[in-house]
Amino acid sequence: MAQLTDEELIQIRRHLHQIPELAMHETQTHDYLIEVISKMNLEHAEIREQLPDLPTAVLVRIEGTNPQRTIGYRTDIDALPVSEQTGLPFSSTHPDVMHACGHDIHMTVALGVLNHFLEHQPKDNVVFFFQPAEESENGGKVAYEQGVFQGKWQPDEFYGLHDNPDLPAGAIGCRMGTLFAGTTEVNVDFHGKSGHAAFPQNANDMVVAASQFINQVQTIISRSINPIESGVVTFGLMKAGTIRNVIAGSARLEGTIRGLTQVMIERIVERLKEVAEGIAKSYDCTVKIAFNQGGYLPVENNPELTKRFISFCEQDDQTNFVETAPAMTGEDFGYLLSKFPGTMFWLGVEDDSQLHSATLNPKEESISKGINSINRFLEFRMNH
Repeated sequence: MAQLTDEELIQIRRHLHQIPELAMHETQTHDYLIEVISKMNLEHAEIREQLPDLPTAVLVRIEGTNPQRTIGYRTDIDALPVSEQTGLPFSSTHPDVMHACGHDIHMTVALGVLNHFLEHQPKDNVVFFFQPAEESENGGKVAYEQGVFQGKWQPDEFYGLHDNPDLPAGAIGCRMGTLFAGTTEVNVDFHGKSGHAAFPQNANDMVVAASQFINQVQTIISRSINPIESGVVTFGLMKAGTIRNVIAGSARLEGTIRGLTQVMIERIVERLKEVAEGIAKSYDCTVKIAFNQGGYLPVENNPELTKRFISFCEQDDQTNFVETAPAMTGEDFGYLLSKFPGTMFWLGVEDDSQLHSATLNPKEESISKGINSINRFLEFRMNH
């Protein structure tokens, strides 16, 4: 396969858009990726797949002509449980599943970059990781814990992108420090004593206890976190009671923590534990609090590599660079960046709808522009 044309790239993207699959179930996506990659010039490359616990993952390693390092490039391949409402002729053919986060764009760009370096053998080794389960199940963490990135598959530095509808099509956005917040799930269970609504003295109302917990949690960000930093604690679900005239003897809260550094997330976690202990004592009840972060650590860009990346993008006359603010959305590339130095950046796709929206419709002209900028940067990196 020669260099992929814009038309071919768009057709690849549209096919991927039609076959979205949820985390750990990306079988059609995997098969199509293999189909496309197998048509490329693989003279200096090796394909690796069928990993234990990650059967839909695909890795491709290109041998460099005079390697000084191994560069990693990661793209995510899963979709979201969203019913598409774009009305596009190439809409999702899988009911209630959609590439509402733009991973079809991510994959197409990665295939374009891969194809370029297969046609023009790079100086350094390059490992491409088509990763399952970014939206849930933290596929990056699973891959790392399986020892996937060892030996010749170990990158010295890792890069990856996320599309951004707020940026012009094809623009590259990045920043020093944290690009995406880390996320941690939090569940809180309250156990007291149910009873008749007319005799509250004989019961222990967990609606009241849970409500006071929520009220006190609101002070964590405003009074326990440095005001020039950012964090979020949100409880989006509360379950308690069965009927209006029975006092609830139990309650459950489910929420999420967001923080721009792992240190901040750990501070919020400790404060939540302390608030839970205080509620338990104040209301003479049992409060159990559980946290699950998995692989969703903050995406903290490596200072040296990111400075070089930004400097290149600012000086490259073919790249429209935008310095961006940190986002409170989560991304499991943060886990890999906690293990390998690297940089995550935005690719502008210019759309009125936001990520995870049922109407997200990225501008396809962003694909070739993104590929061009990434190819130029990686070639620059191999010589600097």
